[in-house]
Amino acid sequence: MKVYKFGGASVRNADGVRNLHKIIGDEEHLFIIVSAMGKTTNALERVFRGLQLGDREASAKEIAELRRYHDEIVADLWRKPTTLPAVEGLFTELEQIAAKSDYRSEEAELWYDTIVAYGELISTTIVSEFLNRVGIANRWIDMRRCFRTELRHKDATVDIEASAPLLRAEVESAPETVFVGQGFIGGAPDGTTTTLGREGSDYSAAVVANILRAESMSVWKDVDGILNADPKIFADAVKIDELNYLDTIELAYSGAQIIHPRTIKPLQNRNIPLYVRPFGDKRKPGTVIRGMSAPVDVPILILKRDQVLLTIRSRDFSFVLEERFAAIFTLMERFRLKTNLIHNSAINLGICVDNSWHVDEAIAALREEGFDVMKIRDMELLTIRGYTPELLEKYAYGEEVFIRQSTQSTIRIVRKREA
Repeated sequence: MKVYKFGGASVRNADGVRNLHKIIGDEEHLFIIVSAMGKTTNALERVFRGLQLGDREASAKEIAELRRYHDEIVADLWRKPTTLPAVEGLFTELEQIAAKSDYRSEEAELWYDTIVAYGELISTTIVSEFLNRVGIANRWIDMRRCFRTELRHKDATVDIEASAPLLRAEVESAPETVFVGQGFIGGAPDGTTTTLGREGSDYSAAVVANILRAESMSVWKDVDGILNADPKIFADAVKIDELNYLDTIELAYSGAQIIHPRTIKPLQNRNIPLYVRPFGDKRKPGTVIRGMSAPVDVPILILKRDQVLLTIRSRDFSFVLEERFAAIFTLMERFRLKTNLIHNSAINLGICVDNSWHVDEAIAALREEGFDVMKIRDMELLTIRGYTPELLEKYAYGEEVFIRQSTQSTIRIVRKREA
């Protein structure tokens, strides 16, 4: 068994779905993980936002636009206007949720997961039916029934031991040898839908590869492989031919978007190689990630945007701040804040976190616990591994730099976002 994962950009239109078919070719014993098409997840987040604000009309308009977008893809694939009953059924369910749900703010993450999961459910239904139409018999798999996750919404972890018999039963009972399943989603023990964090489809594919003991996993992207920097930000980015598991985990932790941070561990446990390959040309080798690799001989630059810098100080100067770390980080966890960098002195603790709607709630709770908190929005976190004097001069200094942390090989810089 091989596992292929196709991201939203790869299937954003009918040509992308046809190219997916071309990549698959006549392969058998294949499990395909597919993300939501194009920017569908972003649109579904706006549907959820309408539900939050009580603006049912705004949610309905977003759903209508999504329906038109997917209808156009289906019409192009089938060469004529075509109604797929399974897709229509999913849109009807989504419309009912947006129009009639009894939303409560304390259940925000639950409703978020319930709504955004429809992107993957719709995309995989279209892909599966198209592959059947062009002669590739396949089985559509509902990953909400096969991935048992913790009861945690928006950022759940898959319980591999509990999920293994569920997924294997689906695969082993099927006459087909090609399977199509959703990335990003799973199901909690209480039956509710969970999501695995943004870009969680890579993680989904890795868990499938682990459970099915796949010979390899391939992520098909709109780049030639893993680059040393985002080419949209750094014009001189170059491809890295190979990486080892440990280096990849470190880069993912620092914010590299090419691989989800939790993707590597399920693969490492089974020694399964991961290929990052160009969607536009399957003949190119891409990048391989495995247990052993040649050293990386170019600097790696990773930029995390939309960061918030919190500076926390105890109002009681009779003790050093370290004595209150447990209370601080317990609150950070309660409000689901993702900590990306920590910088402390005797009386100040600086924390760089992903922006979220819970930041202000966490600040209020910290103040109730006796802390003064200063918040600075519009920050970026730049990590440079294998930095050079030229890169230090270019990025590590200036009025916009708030924090610098360096080791012998890596520097991390918290700075104000460039205008």
